[in-house]
Amino acid sequence: MPVLVMKFGGTSVANLDRIRRAAKRVGVEVAKGYDVIVIVSAMAGKTNELVGWVGETSPLYDAREYDAVVSSGENVTAGLMALTLQEMDIPARSWQGWQVPVKTTSAHSQARIEDIPPENIRRKFDEGMKVAVVAGFQGVSPEGRITTLGRGGSDTTAVAFAAAFDAERCDIYTDVDGVYTTDPRICAKAQKLDKIAFEEMLELASLGAKVLQTRSVELAMRYKVKLRVLSSFEEQSDEAGTLVCDEEDIMESKVVAGVAYSRDEAKMTLVSVADRPGIAATIFTSLSEAGVNVDMIVQNISEEGRTDMTFSCPTDQVVRAERALAETKEKGVLNFAELIADTDVAKVSVVGIGMRSHTGVAAKMFKVLSDEGINIKVITTSEIKISVLIDRKYMELAVQALHDAFELEKAV
Repeated sequence: MPVLVMKFGGTSVANLDRIRRAAKRVGVEVAKGYDVIVIVSAMAGKTNELVGWVGETSPLYDAREYDAVVSSGENVTAGLMALTLQEMDIPARSWQGWQVPVKTTSAHSQARIEDIPPENIRRKFDEGMKVAVVAGFQGVSPEGRITTLGRGGSDTTAVAFAAAFDAERCDIYTDVDGVYTTDPRICAKAQKLDKIAFEEMLELASLGAKVLQTRSVELAMRYKVKLRVLSSFEEQSDEAGTLVCDEEDIMESKVVAGVAYSRDEAKMTLVSVADRPGIAATIFTSLSEAGVNVDMIVQNISEEGRTDMTFSCPTDQVVRAERALAETKEKGVLNFAELIADTDVAKVSVVGIGMRSHTGVAAKMFKVLSDEGINIKVITTSEIKISVLIDRKYMELAVQALHDAFELEKAV
């Protein structure tokens, strides 16, 4: 039988009624002749509750026990989903990560999947099981301990299973009905896309769109897994949701597919740094070792052997960055006059694979922002993306203006 992977997020399994609703969707696919692998998240809010309990019990906790606790939310959902399917006379059973097994690295709370041997589940399918309900977000380390994949890891679990079982498709059920040209809460004209290329989705996910976890899109692109993003709260058709697929599967791409934003950005500037070989390596090595996720980087023109170095990072990593650079300065490895942190900025980006073959996108974007009186602080580009840092108070205005300028309401 062909295999279909269906993943249900926390809001889709938040209570028993929603689990029953999700189970009915699974039943529809079983009736079509699929062997189905269902990946479930913990019930909405449950993981946060478990994380809170760990923090209250042990502020300096053992990461192995943290994983043992926080992975339990998915185990509960998997068992309840299997029971619900059995009540519908659908042969189903639950699987925890170690039972499959989902083999991962030993990096507790941030483990990466290394292998998913399909033999155990395939054998059960051959024996008549129609649905394997797998606890998402978890696996087992080489040492035999439970591991977790980081927040949003159930998306990655689902794509990894689709790749391991050569599934026809991987359906991600969530609380939105697809991928939009931008956030509908900010721009009323936002449109749902029927299809979007892997590369565009990867950029949008990394730039702030919360529909899919970045790692899951990376995995889908590498193994050519077709992803479909759907709402678990609306009636479905075969054309529902948004299909994330190869560029070749899209007849004609618009120049810009979407506008993304991230409001939790900070701009940090090292003033008067020595302009010599190796200085950038020193700065960004110290930031990397401190776990600071650097995004945009700009270096000013050198004057009298000194320069300014500007970079962006998430606002919650500013203190970490300040501490790391101060320690590097104290060691005498790095010399700078001051470090200026601006935590009142936002990143706005336009994304589209059509940029490869069209000119003038940057010029149009910058003119639109200029006409709205919005000053650009930092710019970074890639083959299919242009991102700018602007004052946070102008973020929504910028998103709406760019959405209008590139006529994304006509995207579908």
